[in-house]
Amino acid sequence: MLDEAVGLGAVTVLGVLEQAYFSLQVIYARRKYSVSPPCISGPPEFERIFRAQANCSEYFPIFITILWTSGVFFSQGLSSLCGLLYLYGRLCYFWGYAESAQGRLAPLYFSARVLWVLIGFSAVGVFLSFCRVYMELDLLQALGHALF
Repeated sequence: MLDEAVGLGAVTVLGVLEQAYFSLQVIYARRKYSVSPPCISGPPEFERIFRAQANCSEYFPIFITILWTSGVFFSQGLSSLCGLLYLYGRLCYFWGYAESAQGRLAPLYFSARVLWVLIGFSAVGVFLSFCRVYMELDLLQALGHALF
């Protein structure tokens, strides 16, 4: 089982490192713009970095849950690839938001699409597994027999 989950584990570790990077960027921005905790407002440059990090952190539990559900029940390889694309999208989102509020939009939409694909994979995988385990109906096998 562990060999089958190595891709998911690697994407998870990479995601945690990305979250740490975002947090460090907020610390650096606090120093650069003299915004002491617990304040969360300051110059627009600080507020964009702070908001980008907060938004990425808000979505991270959803991403990790869906990544693993998709990987376990659908396809580890496709899920890992989607996970890498999501993390790339979030990195571009963070950098874009740090530059301007408008710069966040394209990467935000991209990462949202990837997240929805993972949600779709998860739903299909769980549904097929549910049918196989609880209804003793292998829909993929039945579909294969119907087509050939």
